[in-house]
Amino acid sequence: MPHFNPLIARLSPPPVPSVLAWAKAYDGARGPLIDLSQAVPGYPAHPDMLKWLGEAASSTAYTGYGAIEGEAVLRSAYAEHMSKVYGANVSADNIHITSGCNQAFICTAMALAGTGDTILMTNPFYFNQETTLSMLGIDIELVPCDPSRGFLPDVEAIAQALRPGIRALALVSPNNPTGAVYPPALLARIFELCRKNGTWLIVDETYRDFLPEGSVAPHDLLSMNGWQDSLVCLYSFSKSFCIPGHRLGAITASPALVEQIAKIMDNLQICAPRSAQAALAKALPALDDWRAGNRAEISRRADALRQVMAKTPGWKLQAIGAYFAYIRHPYPDIRSDFVAEKLAKIAGIVCLPGDYFGEGQEGYLRFAFANADTATILKLEERLNGFTLPGI
Repeated sequence: MPHFNPLIARLSPPPVPSVLAWAKAYDGARGPLIDLSQAVPGYPAHPDMLKWLGEAASSTAYTGYGAIEGEAVLRSAYAEHMSKVYGANVSADNIHITSGCNQAFICTAMALAGTGDTILMTNPFYFNQETTLSMLGIDIELVPCDPSRGFLPDVEAIAQALRPGIRALALVSPNNPTGAVYPPALLARIFELCRKNGTWLIVDETYRDFLPEGSVAPHDLLSMNGWQDSLVCLYSFSKSFCIPGHRLGAITASPALVEQIAKIMDNLQICAPRSAQAALAKALPALDDWRAGNRAEISRRADALRQVMAKTPGWKLQAIGAYFAYIRHPYPDIRSDFVAEKLAKIAGIVCLPGDYFGEGQEGYLRFAFANADTATILKLEERLNGFTLPGI
């Protein structure tokens, strides 16, 4: 019998493939499959983005190793972008480019904590972050988010959890899985608590480009004196530019932390994909209008889902924002993985069970509504109202 690292062996298999396997058993009786499972853009990349990717990929300039911290041209472009979004002074020295935001998180976690240290997360949590900490042997403590408050983090609960020695608090806003958007004032209060306790605040902002049009800056943490000693911001280019297969993310942190992360990155990957970095450096300033149009489209899809959920008795829209909606299903005594499996196989609706996102989440389902267009989302009304679990 082979022996494996118990920190890895005890983890469940990746969840999305198992959910997609349920979809393969759907017979099509209710119409085309409605895939609300994985957070991928439901529209293609801009033609210029594809052109720039092709040009860079065919160039010998990007076939060799690059700078561990990322291409200078993208680090500078993203620093300028961050400065504009937040009205703050962010420089290229504050930026480390990674191969996706999951890698950004694992690099950050490794730089800030070691085996036996503790990092706080919210409940529900993003499952890849939870498994990252588990496989590193980093202890996890959970801070509950109250459904009645739209799943926003509870400041008092965080204050009670922040005891000496807590290395970091990891937040995701807009949230995955709930979609909840954490107000700037809430993030400021949490950040002050973390700083007083000597705890790093990690903010994953993968979905920030899909905040409603006209929103103020997601927070003002980057304008606070000394932010670099306590704050790390994570980002993904995948959703905004529709290039998840090219795997690019970014870390915004102090130059000192960037230096530590470079040591980790040199062992994980040496450098993120270079040709995609070169293409993104062009796209970042050039495709603002296109991205704004996508933001408006995602907002329309969210409105369509709100409309649907208002007409589906028993199914409750508990939270919604950016890419996700968190739905309370009408079967309180049945686990969400069973409900989600039957939704996929019988109704052709593919979504993720709340069970995947933490303790006590059995009553919820995550709908990644950004994957589907408005017309498809509107079809959910008939399918949800016509759905019943076998034997109930």
